[in-house]
Amino acid sequence: MTKPNENSVILLVDDERGIRNVLGITLQDMGYPVLLAGSGEKALKIFEENLPAIVLTDIKMPGMDGIELLSAVKRLQPETEVIMITGHGDMDLAIKSLKLAAADFITKPIHTPVLERAIEHAAERITMRKQLAEYTQRLEALVAEKTKKLIDAERLAAIGQTVAGLSHSIKNITGGLKGGAFVLEKGIYMNNPQYLQQGWQLVSRNVDKIAHLSLDLLHYAKTGDINYQRCNPNRPVQEVIELMTPRAEEEGIIIAADLDPKDRSFFFDPEGIHRVLLNLVTNALDAFGEAGNGRRPRKISIHTRSSAGWGIEYQIRDNGEGMDSKILDKVFRTFFTTKGQNGTGIGLMLSKSIIDKHAGVIEVKSQHGIGSEFIIKLPDRQEPP
Repeated sequence: MTKPNENSVILLVDDERGIRNVLGITLQDMGYPVLLAGSGEKALKIFEENLPAIVLTDIKMPGMDGIELLSAVKRLQPETEVIMITGHGDMDLAIKSLKLAAADFITKPIHTPVLERAIEHAAERITMRKQLAEYTQRLEALVAEKTKKLIDAERLAAIGQTVAGLSHSIKNITGGLKGGAFVLEKGIYMNNPQYLQQGWQLVSRNVDKIAHLSLDLLHYAKTGDINYQRCNPNRPVQEVIELMTPRAEEEGIIIAADLDPKDRSFFFDPEGIHRVLLNLVTNALDAFGEAGNGRRPRKISIHTRSSAGWGIEYQIRDNGEGMDSKILDKVFRTFFTTKGQNGTGIGLMLSKSIIDKHAGVIEVKSQHGIGSEFIIKLPDRQEPP
C-alpha cells in the first residue's frame, strides 16, 4: 500500500451524515487527513480554501451534484484526483464522470478494500506526477545551464532558433517520460508484468536520451578549446575504425579505410577531428537501420586524400538510406536531426563547429536510396595559429 503523505489530503463529500462520518473514520484509519462537506456547494468552498489532492464525492446530491462538483474542481485544479461514489443504477453517470476526467468510481455499498485500492491508486498517480515534474524541472535546469554557456560563448548564430529547437528536444523527452510513466502506472494498477516492462523500457530509453543530450551539450561547449598538435591526419581515422569495427561486424556492416600513403603531418586538433569522424561513422551505422535494404553489402568507408590548397581531405561514404534534398539543406542547423525522437540534433552541429574552428569546410552529398558522402577539408598548418 502507498504510504499516505501530506499531499494526500482527502475531501469527502456526501449529503448523508451517517455515510460521511463512517467513511471519514475509515479514511482516517487508513492514515489520510480528511476534510468533510455535506453538499457540493460547501465542498467547492472548502476545496478553494485548501486545494486537497483527492476528492471523494457522492455522484447524486441535492443542489450541486457530484458531476457539477467534478467539473468545477477540474477547472480550478486539473491535476486533482476525483473519485466518484455511485449507486448500482448510476452507471451512465459514472461513465459521464470518467469522460470528465474522474480518476475512478466506486459503488455503494462501499467495501473497505475497494475504497482502499481506489485511494491508493489516486495517491500513486499523485506521487508519480510529482516525481515526473521534479525530474523534468531538473532536466530543464540542466539544459538551461548548458544553453546559457552556448549563448555566452557566441556559438549559436540564431538564439531564437536554438531555443525553439532545444525546447522541442525537451518536449520530446518529456513526452516520452510521461508516456512511460503512464504505462508503468497501468502496470502497477493492473499488476500487469508486460505493462511494467514496457513502461520501464520507455522511461529507461528517455533517461538515456537525457544523458546523450547533456553530453552532446557539454561537448559542444568545449568546441572552442581547439588543441592544435602536429599529427598525421590518418591517425584519427585509424582510431575510429578500430573503435567502431566491433559494432559494425555485429550489425553485418563492412567498415574500411583507404588512407593517403604519404607520411606527412600538420597542425590540427586530433581529438576534435576524432570526434567529428566518430559522429559521422556512428550516423552512417544508424542510417542502415536494423535490417538494411537486403540488396547489397552494407558498407562504410573513410578515404583520406591530398587536396589542392588544403592539408587533407576526408571522405566518409555509406550506401545506406541516404537523404533527400530537403533534408540536406538542414543537416547542419541547430538541433536538427534525421533520427526522429532518437536523436538530439547536436552531433552534426557539433561537427560543423569543430571544422569551422579549424577554418576548414564540411560538405555533404546524398541521394535517397543510394547513400551519403561527407567531405571534410582541413588547412595545411605548419605552425599552430
